[in-house]
Amino acid sequence: MKFSDFVADDAIRATVVADSKEGVIREMTQSLVDAGKISAAEFESIVKAIMKREDLGSTGIGRGVAVPHTKHPSVDRLVGAVAVSPKGIQFESLDGEPVRLFFLLVSPPDRPGDHLRALENISRQLRDESFCKLLISAKGPAEIQHLLEEADVRGIVS
Repeated sequence: MKFSDFVADDAIRATVVADSKEGVIREMTQSLVDAGKISAAEFESIVKAIMKREDLGSTGIGRGVAVPHTKHPSVDRLVGAVAVSPKGIQFESLDGEPVRLFFLLVSPPDRPGDHLRALENISRQLRDESFCKLLISAKGPAEIQHLLEEADVRGIVS
């Protein structure tokens, strides 16, 4: 699975305004609404589902990265958003460090394989510290999209 299989180009945010866990989740979910990938009517339900998942344990995986995610019946395919917080946001990460790079995923409940493959591929790709630094320092959504496309082409994410 490649980033291009699930990241909505119009849902890439190079600089989030939010300064809290719920705030960034809301902002990223709104980016998916704005991109036409999820229904505005489902916004609150999806945010609630993601926050419920966060209550089970933070999706802040460490080293400045978080992958908030949920399964939701309102989507018929896996969709994702990417966001960067230049300052970092406290996210109750495993290492206690602020999060600067976010990948948000919403997938249909009946497609767990896609959900797991996306999580696996994101975590594998984001082990590359230089790649993370490039994403965080990107000058805009187009540059982030280009970096994700390069990663797809390199075959690091398969």
